[in-house]
Amino acid sequence: MLMLSILLSWLPGFGTLIAGVVGGKVTSGVGAALLAALLPGLLVGVLLFFLATLLAGLPLIGIVAGMGALTLVVMQVGALLLGALIGGLLA
Repeated sequence: MLMLSILLSWLPGFGTLIAGVVGGKVTSGVGAALLAALLPGLLVGVLLFFLATLLAGLPLIGIVAGMGALTLVVMQVGALLLGALIGGLLA
């Protein structure tokens, strides 16, 4: 799902929804689809948060930039979860 949402990132909102539906159908179950949608989002969000803090040099500036990146990831995960739920129900 992570690769599909990256490849379809040029479609705002709908790209992650399509990635979630496809990923949900591949996992063939609602529980597995929701888990598969949550893990990449959490991983990318935490990675962006810590890398922004590390690369900024100033912890406060890095935390603010990291929280902004974390917010963007959380916004994308909502559509991915909805798509994963739909794809899991279709499978």
